[in-house]
Amino acid sequence: MKILVAGGAGYVGSKLVPFLIDHGYEVDVIDSLWFGNNLPKTVKVTEKDLFSCVKEDFIGYDQVIFLAGLSNDPMAEFSPSLNFMSNGALPSYLAYIAKLAGVKRYIYGSSCSVYGYTVNELYDEQSPVTCGYPYGISKLQGERGVLHMQDQNFSVIALRQGTISGYSPRMRFDLIVNTMYKAAILEGKVTVNNASIWRPLLDIRDAISGYLRSVQADSSISGVFNLMSDNYTVGAVGDAVKEEVELLTGNKILIDIKSIQDFRNYKVTGLKAKTVLGFEPKYGVADILKDLHAHRGEFGDLNQDNYYNIRRFKQLNLA
Repeated sequence: MKILVAGGAGYVGSKLVPFLIDHGYEVDVIDSLWFGNNLPKTVKVTEKDLFSCVKEDFIGYDQVIFLAGLSNDPMAEFSPSLNFMSNGALPSYLAYIAKLAGVKRYIYGSSCSVYGYTVNELYDEQSPVTCGYPYGISKLQGERGVLHMQDQNFSVIALRQGTISGYSPRMRFDLIVNTMYKAAILEGKVTVNNASIWRPLLDIRDAISGYLRSVQADSSISGVFNLMSDNYTVGAVGDAVKEEVELLTGNKILIDIKSIQDFRNYKVTGLKAKTVLGFEPKYGVADILKDLHAHRGEFGDLNQDNYYNIRRFKQLNLA
């Protein structure tokens, strides 16, 4: 099977592409390379603005995985216009030309951010989506656009991912567990802005397992799937980071609890992904921290701009 990964040189793609190749798939990448290229040299990578892709770029591929677009709230709020184009219009356009090219499945990397606020309930894929922030709104627009093209010959799977953390060759330290780990290592302190709010978290290794299960799903399967390792309060994440980093380093870690209001408060159930896709998460926060620390020697300066999407985005002056 031949797979094209749009935006495959980013944080998730740099782990996913080699993983898929190891599982016997032929994988190519198209990416703007905003953050460089950390993929194995044997991977065919085309540097290209995805909006300039045409049908001919997708001919010969069985499946397309969309990992591109703006990846978090700070980027979306810095440039709402580019956010809505990249997360709302781009996935729909690429799904459209993929279908014209004869691609059989399109997998869209969506986000649990679409839920916004879940009123202290576990939300499934049929629950209301209420996010009022540019990032969550745009991810939902992209999701609905690609799902609109699904039919018996074109499977569309949208993975609503929890907040991903963990080690990748294209490293990021602007994600909740990664950020707390960095602060614990550099400052001996973890800051918790609001201990009571909930987040579904996703170890990057569970994320790539979810993509594999989607690639391998029966051709009749389409739809939206929540993808998460587990739900945590931010306070519980802070406690886990403190305990695990103290074990890993032998250093005392402090916790600074603040009371900053945040209306992004959501927790979800992953039962549908388990029963339909066969997705079984394996990792928790402690596992993420162990994996990060095992690669500590590769990171160099944990504050370098390339580890923070919004800093790199501003350097590129694309807004």
